[in-house]
Amino acid sequence: MPLLQFDTTLSLSADDKETLAARVTDLYTDEMATTAGHVAVTIRERDPADLHLGRAVDGPLLFLDAEIRQGRPFERKRAFALETLTFVCEQFDLPEENAKVVFTEHPGEHMMGVDRVGGEWTDN
Repeated sequence: MPLLQFDTTLSLSADDKETLAARVTDLYTDEMATTAGHVAVTIRERDPADLHLGRAVDGPLLFLDAEIRQGRPFERKRAFALETLTFVCEQFDLPEENAKVVFTEHPGEHMMGVDRVGGEWTDN
């Protein structure tokens, strides 16, 4: 179960959050070669004093912590990061300099729900 966690100083409506969650889920399934049923997305709005980035320009900030299963090649992760950053910057008028992604990778068995425990990722 990938967990895609957004922290942002953007002020987002409920519709904006639905759009963001739906689009990032689509991007994740396309770029990471998986299905959407297990993709989890959180969106946390933060006070501007809560987030800092040394080289940020004026404008809102958005950080994505992508907790994913280990094993995907760099090219897949990079493609997902670029597509996601391009979308959020264009959709929400966010300066590119103020958007970041970090990946944290876990063994498949560390990712679980009530009905299943994840396995190792393979490129089928």
